[in-house]
Amino acid sequence: MTSRRVVFITGAGRGMGVTFAKAALAAGHAVVASGRDTDRVSKALGPSNDLLAVKLDVTRRGDAEAAVQAAVDRFGRIDVLVNNAASFYAGYFEELTPEQFDRQLAATLIGPMNVTRAVLPIMRKQRSGHIVSISSTAGLVGFEFGSAYAASKFGVEGWMASLAPEVASFGITTTVVNPGFFRTELLTEQSTNYAEPSIADYDERRAQQLEFWRTQNGKQIGDPAKLARALMTILDQEHPPLRFIAGADAIATAEQTVATLQRQIDAFRDLSTSLAFDE
Repeated sequence: MTSRRVVFITGAGRGMGVTFAKAALAAGHAVVASGRDTDRVSKALGPSNDLLAVKLDVTRRGDAEAAVQAAVDRFGRIDVLVNNAASFYAGYFEELTPEQFDRQLAATLIGPMNVTRAVLPIMRKQRSGHIVSISSTAGLVGFEFGSAYAASKFGVEGWMASLAPEVASFGITTTVVNPGFFRTELLTEQSTNYAEPSIADYDERRAQQLEFWRTQNGKQIGDPAKLARALMTILDQEHPPLRFIAGADAIATAEQTVATLQRQIDAFRDLSTSLAFDE
């Protein structure tokens, strides 16, 4: 570890957020652990003089502003923001309701924006800071039964890619993390929301998808503790990466995505390059 930092983590009441917070505390950092239920956050992490548990529903801008102010009141600064809080609405696009789609975007895309908007004035004043947003391989490639989740993560990708050059001159760096399958609570009944069956044409494929996702829970190959330690390593980099592909399965997905894009470029290169005005 190069120095002690104040690390603000969203969604720290359970799952990966708890693991991130424990790793940050073990690395000697001060941690602001946020969640909708502060008692749950405190119970999950235990007592520590370096820990502040704050209430935060990321979909509420007022919560974000209050949580950030509480962090500054306690520790005087915020060095790292880890946008971790998310939800998972699974189902075929036609069967997902508009309200479910809205809730997915609110938690996984607009939520990180709310917290980042509250943190940025602090980091700009400091002329330093690091914003980390946990995306997914679903931010690199879409997948059947995952249109809502992928849409939210693709949104995170575009937002963060645009934010990076906007804040670089203030000494603020950004990193997008793309995990593969990690053994977290994302696929538990408490975290996953499925669309109600409503269209018979999807019945057979829906049954297969539901079986797949339910059997994946608890069998993911990624170790959350190792990902948390990897994140601590990234936080110590003088020049942290704009993107960290997390897991061998995530690397395979990313490489396949790059190869597919290259094939599409090559297949229509002549047509694509024929579109300029004729002078």
